[in-house]
Amino acid sequence: MAGLRLGPLLRYVDADSATVWVETDRPCVVHVRCDDGAAGAEHTWQVAGHHYALVPVTGLTPGSETPYRVVLEDPGAGREEVWPLPGSHFPASTIRTLPASAQEPLHFAFGSCRWSATPSKAAHDPVGPDALDTLAATLAAGSGRQRPDVLLLLGDQVYADQTSEATAQALAGRRDLTEPPWKQVADYEEYTYLYYESWLDPEVRWLLSTVPSCMIFDDHDVIDDWNTSASWLARMRATPWWRERILGGLMSYWVHQHLGNLSPAELAADELYAQVRAVPDATELVREFAAGADNDPGHARWSYRRDFGRVRLVMIDTRATRVLDESNRAMLDKTEGEWLRQAVLDGRGSYDHLLLGSSLPWLLPHLIHAGEGWNAALCAGERGPRWARRSELLRQRADLEHWAAFPGSFTTLTELIAEAGSGAGAPATVCVLSGDVHHAYVAEPHWRGAGPHPTSRVLQLTCSPVHNSIPGSLQAGFRFGWSRSGRWLGKLLARHGRLPRPAVKWRRTGGPWFGNQLMTLTLAGRAARLALDQTRREKRGGVRLVTVWRAALTGTRGGGETGVTGGPAAGTDLPKSG
Repeated sequence: MAGLRLGPLLRYVDADSATVWVETDRPCVVHVRCDDGAAGAEHTWQVAGHHYALVPVTGLTPGSETPYRVVLEDPGAGREEVWPLPGSHFPASTIRTLPASAQEPLHFAFGSCRWSATPSKAAHDPVGPDALDTLAATLAAGSGRQRPDVLLLLGDQVYADQTSEATAQALAGRRDLTEPPWKQVADYEEYTYLYYESWLDPEVRWLLSTVPSCMIFDDHDVIDDWNTSASWLARMRATPWWRERILGGLMSYWVHQHLGNLSPAELAADELYAQVRAVPDATELVREFAAGADNDPGHARWSYRRDFGRVRLVMIDTRATRVLDESNRAMLDKTEGEWLRQAVLDGRGSYDHLLLGSSLPWLLPHLIHAGEGWNAALCAGERGPRWARRSELLRQRADLEHWAAFPGSFTTLTELIAEAGSGAGAPATVCVLSGDVHHAYVAEPHWRGAGPHPTSRVLQLTCSPVHNSIPGSLQAGFRFGWSRSGRWLGKLLARHGRLPRPAVKWRRTGGPWFGNQLMTLTLAGRAARLALDQTRREKRGGVRLVTVWRAALTGTRGGGETGVTGGPAAGTDLPKSG
């Protein structure tokens, strides 16, 4: 009989349909059956000897919740129910559709940077308790905690360049780890080890089976500092192992993460997906697609748009469509930039909240923002070739490749946010959701000078890591970056780099917070609230989530709200700090 190798993952959900992703151990037909009668079935397709299915489930009732089961049909051998797992202590996995009313609250939990190495129960976790694992255990225990309606995973779902000891041992069974790329993954097959390690964790496996998820990659899904600059890319392409690494990374991302971001209608219109399902072995099809995406940023679109009633999510690819030519550097190429603009402005007025998912923060601590702009100017030759050579070394060593390191793109995004949040039909909030920087904070911009000034509440909401760490020296550096002294030093760098003054200034209104954590954004009508939860070890050895900050994001400004540990916010405005 066919068996379930990985999953199920509940991915797309709207008012009356859903998709469920699985990997099986052999070809079969995958059935998803809901207790309310809704169902779907798909035959598996094959990539690199692995068998997958993404099953659309139709006929669901808006605003309902129904348990579901996964049944595998093996031709000639019959059918067998493989999910829920026999003897499972977890609650039934359910599909909860979007509510029919826009006034019903929607809860978006988000974060990034989950190093998935899981120590044994008796072992010490070197980076602290996993926030996703802790959330899953909390929900499964029936604590009464509100379950997220959507989980937004904003990058570094797997770490191809930082494998655990268990994964390294598996790699050693295939090749000599004293040869490049050493303990990093080398190809598609080794990428599958990372997904097994991450998604077979029992708590996380159950969580992903019952909470819909939207995903986007960041650098560690391929390699640290992926596409930092033209010089970086040339150096990587000169190595003997890079081509298989990038092809394996893009192929595995397409299979494991990207397809699940798409709606059933988008899947039906996807030419590659149709071709993959029509052939006995789709390995070469997916490999050719990945090669095209690596060679030409316009070959693939990894960004996508989702509408959750009157909440719009636009997830932005900040890695694969970069223009790295030093005279024309851009975070997004022209085609991708035009797509983003249309995704944001199309039907403006039909949504109450706009969420921009960017793995990399738009607004950084002031010193870091100025430092990245200064570095970009010097790399472009503002102070001559000698400064340019040294600045390129600094850019690669210090990871200076956020929006601020692409000054033209930073300005374009800033202008788009201002346009989206201005005039008739403006949403109540425009929130940029980000991760990457291994700490959490809230920042609020204010526009200078002429031009559109948003009437929407605009916020940078940054949350990471889910499960990782940051050295104390970097914690101090981030704190200094927000300080008055850091801001003053940043102004000196901007002056040396001859940088124009940005159209916005911003202040930190929450954080910085360090530790393994998740943010939850709750949206109902035109109201918005934010909570930050961190993992805490109990004296008796348990782990729990603690709400360390809450705030209303809509309402009167200047209300002087104070974040309250473990309790409700006291007022209607963000706390003032920094």
